Amino acid sequence: MIRKSVAEILDHHVTFELEAIDRMYLNGYVPSLQSGGGVVYFMKQHLGARVPSTMMVAPLSKRFVDAIERFAETAGVDLITFKKDQRKDDVAQEYLASFTKAQEKAGVFRTDKRRNADGSTYPWIIRSTTPVNHYYVYILDRDFGPLFIKFCSYFPYAVKVCLNGHEWLKRQLTQRGIAYEPLDNGIRSTADAARVQRIANSLEAAKIEAVVRKWLRRLPHPFTAAHRAAGYRYQLSILQAEFALTQVLDRPRTGRGFFEEVMRENLDLGRPDQMQLIFNRRVTRQTPGPFRTRILTEGVVPSLHVDYKKTRVKQYHKEGQALRTETTINNTYDFEIGRALRNLPALREIGFTANRRLLGVEYLSHDCLIGDDHLDALTQPAVVETQRAAALRLGDRRVLALMQTLCLFALSPAGFRHRDLRGPIAQLLGRDPEHYAAGHMTYDLRRLRLHGLIERVPHSHRYRLTERGARMAVLYVRVYARGFRPAASLPHVGTHRGSPTFERLDAALTTFLQEVRLVA
Repeated sequence: MIRKSVAEILDHHVTFELEAIDRMYLNGYVPSLQSGGGVVYFMKQHLGARVPSTMMVAPLSKRFVDAIERFAETAGVDLITFKKDQRKDDVAQEYLASFTKAQEKAGVFRTDKRRNADGSTYPWIIRSTTPVNHYYVYILDRDFGPLFIKFCSYFPYAVKVCLNGHEWLKRQLTQRGIAYEPLDNGIRSTADAARVQRIANSLEAAKIEAVVRKWLRRLPHPFTAAHRAAGYRYQLSILQAEFALTQVLDRPRTGRGFFEEVMRENLDLGRPDQMQLIFNRRVTRQTPGPFRTRILTEGVVPSLHVDYKKTRVKQYHKEGQALRTETTINNTYDFEIGRALRNLPALREIGFTANRRLLGVEYLSHDCLIGDDHLDALTQPAVVETQRAAALRLGDRRVLALMQTLCLFALSPAGFRHRDLRGPIAQLLGRDPEHYAAGHMTYDLRRLRLHGLIERVPHSHRYRLTERGARMAVLYVRVYARGFRPAASLPHVGTHRGSPTFERLDAALTTFLQEVRLVA
């Protein structure tokens, strides 16, 4: 049986496709209580404190905790105290709506003693971190399905909200009478795919804000009505957002074939801190080696992880039925976007684009069809509007380092700058950065741009890879890894036909030529 390429699987074996917001983790905070000065003002103006101290909020905290426990008793739901290391989601599966309690660390304010020059002391409010009780309120909402709101029982009573866009979508389809087959945390099939996608696209910040406000009104609130009227109300920000692309495949074997191809192609692509199949720790220049990429064994769901700062793109075979590609944004400032919930449209665009770009790179890796004329033009000097660019010759070590580095930044949503490329290229060339000067980098960027492999991002000093650049970079790296490197590894002795060294080389080149025929 001829092995199917990634390009063929994506083009001909996807039966249903859906882009949707997956899990969202939100933070609820009172803006005016995020600094010591704001806390002092609250205590003086609203609690009547002559000398501000965190002891003044103890009655407020007790009132809130008592209200939660009375509410649980009145509503007839269980109040559970979690044990250490107990998974809250496991317990929550047994309850559709319950109150649960756990002790976790939280950012709080506390009163510290400061000394004057004469030795006398005075109180001073500072930020701190301490383990305090948190109350998890698990809810089954009519429109959003399962979600939870977590209240910190200590001033200033931070709130966390976790909800799932796929669960929201399922309930919208049910309410509209649209038939669908569910997938764990997703949709497996439907007779009206276009309408399902339109409904998924309609999940917006206003709807999320509305459901959180609805439950904050119904549940015990840490601040009194007078405090809320004075402006002490929660604002919502995004702590974590997952954007998922689900592509249901025609059979499980197709999915296994996809990951076999993807993993084999990415075993030696890039630095350890840029792309890894199994991610055990954060890899930096100070992290001791050696580094390795591990092949997943039978019985384990295959997965691929790509990191960009604190954002992760993950790809895995979901329930043996679908290819799931999801981007998890853990810090919106990675993309120079604020955390406010109103920025959800911009984050949605970044997340879904990252998913598509990862698939695009994998697609090109197996379907990088390039005409002889394009390859010939690249290996010859170019003249563009009187500007001359040197050739990018296939066997040139410096050119290969350029192409390998372009592959590293192929998925970077923000593009790359001069200084981003200089370090990796120097490392690939085996030089110190000072021996690969800024002038060398400028020269190389210029010829990459004139050959059409990169383009400048308008109104910035950043560049991004073009589609042609992605194809060429993958081709150069792949030819080196599959052809040049095995050939260059051939020693001068013991290479006669029939020897073990010769047989290993022959097998490597045969495999490479077979792959070339499959994508040509």
